[in-house]
Amino acid sequence: MRLGITLFATDRTMSPVALARAAEERGFASVYLPEHTHIPVSRDTPPPTGDAVLADEYARTLDPLVALAAAAAVTTTIRLGTGVCLVAQREPIVTAKAVATLDRLSGGRFVFGVGYGWNREEAADHGVAFAERRGVAREHLLAMRALWTRDVAGFDGRHVRFAPSWAWPKPAAGPPVLIGGAPGPRLFAHIAELADGWLPIGGRGVREALPELRRAAERAGRDPAALRVVPFGTVPDAGKLAYYAGLGIDEVVLRVPGGTADEVLPVLDDYAARFLPC
Repeated sequence: MRLGITLFATDRTMSPVALARAAEERGFASVYLPEHTHIPVSRDTPPPTGDAVLADEYARTLDPLVALAAAAAVTTTIRLGTGVCLVAQREPIVTAKAVATLDRLSGGRFVFGVGYGWNREEAADHGVAFAERRGVAREHLLAMRALWTRDVAGFDGRHVRFAPSWAWPKPAAGPPVLIGGAPGPRLFAHIAELADGWLPIGGRGVREALPELRRAAERAGRDPAALRVVPFGTVPDAGKLAYYAGLGIDEVVLRVPGGTADEVLPVLDDYAARFLPC
């Protein structure tokens, strides 16, 4: 089993450049960074963590594509992913170009982890009605895939429209798309249609959800074995990792608390000593 890490990278934490280099040196397989473009001060949406006040790190998050591009320049083997990119809030033509450029410059090491978002006010500032964010995200992904795979690509949907166009560079290796979120029929239908796998946030309920994910793949005419399941933001222990391995899972992304290098490096050392090789 491969182990990756995810950290809420901000302007106050260890830099993503140093983080990716340290993770690669210790033998981790991947590093994932989250996204929030901004956090409106006047908010009605409660924090997803259940806390009374939203943590400061949400408002200080680095742009993940820019941060991962910097990390790509100082690493050679580690996979570089978004965990997760809020694709409904991103203009798809520009994002397709950025993703393709990052994937090509990194030698095909980019993993496009995407999600729908939880913050109504943030989505609204991007012109996205919260109830429609899944449909918007779907069309953005379809439009981006068209730009990545076709020499001449156009799109005519409800949320995205553009004329037949040229758009290079094309990605070097896909990139693989993993959709994050809680298990359910709508999520699994989108994974089966649009993605290469599922990022179960926290990793709870995976065993119970796998049959439903397989059925969704079969209904879409896909091989269920081709869909990857990557538990994401997991707090590790040996028993939990063995449990995932027993389910046939080949990668788990471990949560690393945000902090300075002096705070983060001991956590990486501890994880590496206890869980690598896994």
